[in-house]
Amino acid sequence: MRRREFITLVGGWAATWPLATHAQQGERMRRIGVLIPGPADDRVYQVRLAAFLQGLRQLGWTDGRNVRIDTRWAAGDADLIRRYAEELVALGPDVVMAFNSVAVQVLRRMTQAIPIVFAIVADPVGAGYVESLARPGGNVTGLSTFEYALGGKWLELLKEIAPRTARVAVLRDSSVAIGPAMFAAIQTVAPSLGVELRPIDVGNAGEIERAITEFAAASSNGGLIVTGSPAATLNRDLIVALAARYKLPAVFYERYFVVAGGLVSYGSDFLDQCQRAASYVDRILKGEKPADLPVQGPTKYELVINLKTAKTLGLTVPPSLLARADEMIE
Repeated sequence: MRRREFITLVGGWAATWPLATHAQQGERMRRIGVLIPGPADDRVYQVRLAAFLQGLRQLGWTDGRNVRIDTRWAAGDADLIRRYAEELVALGPDVVMAFNSVAVQVLRRMTQAIPIVFAIVADPVGAGYVESLARPGGNVTGLSTFEYALGGKWLELLKEIAPRTARVAVLRDSSVAIGPAMFAAIQTVAPSLGVELRPIDVGNAGEIERAITEFAAASSNGGLIVTGSPAATLNRDLIVALAARYKLPAVFYERYFVVAGGLVSYGSDFLDQCQRAASYVDRILKGEKPADLPVQGPTKYELVINLKTAKTLGLTVPPSLLARADEMIE
């Protein structure tokens, strides 16, 4: 399904997610828990959930007919995430869908028996969620979203679109495996590109604003790379606004930052990941074990450029980069 179709459908689906009817007579009602760390009114998380639900429908699972879907939105609150994880586990679902690392971490501490499927986790082996990509070995499996080689590509992309960039702040979340590891991957490429890096840990909104403001004040020819994390997703509008305020060319890991006004993004197609995760839920509901389902990697990557933002920053996007773009926002 195309992205704009998801966006069209998500509004109507959002109104019906809490509702369920009785299963048709003679048909067993299965149960799926869904734990979403973000707020219920966040468009990004709404569309991701819509992609997952569409994947289930294509596989024959309809909420209220042969499956009951219990969804919890934690609004970025750590206490709510724990509380809702406990609620979902107590319901005894056949499987729980955990969209990212924050949800997986909490659920995994609470149950080693209920299958957990994830869609947006960067390094499930490094995080300790699975024993290996080929043989997860426990009750957790799903789809990984990043390869660490992306870190070097992000820095190369930044230098290609803003060649004068000499200092780069890298926003990372040290509480998830991808944070330190992705910074290290970027660091291996930085000397060859003549770039000095500064790590910034993504915290709350106030911490993010202080750190970027301090970096911008101390840096000429500065730039920004935002690595994947739930905290970055929740604070994407603030990060984009700060990059614009201080005229920092910025590379992001997901297109929604660019839709919000960011300069450029390159990464896996998260909607595709969410839709594909439904196939693992389907296989588990049909009797397969997560321990035997290999973790899958991305199959689609997308390069998105905001031409209006480039013009505002006084940047000329190279024709070679325009030719590679999957989407250009004007």
